[in-house]
Amino acid sequence: MEAEVRAGARLNLVVNGEPMSTSARTLAELVKEAGFGDARVATAVNGDFVPERARASRQLADGDRVEIVSPRQGG
Repeated sequence: MEAEVRAGARLNLVVNGEPMSTSARTLAELVKEAGFGDARVATAVNGDFVPERARASRQLADGDRVEIVSPRQGG
């Protein structure tokens, strides 16, 4: 059974290994809130890769573990 989240309630997530409280409800909202904006990043929720096209529909739940990784450049 999925937990119901009240409007205005904050979710407690772990983002890149750090605790984070957020009002974001989707992965796309979280990526923007975390300061990545439109940057090209890779994302995963609870160990499952989430492609960019699926982020707006990927709902977050309290306790989710999220990874947001930007590609490294250089040589």
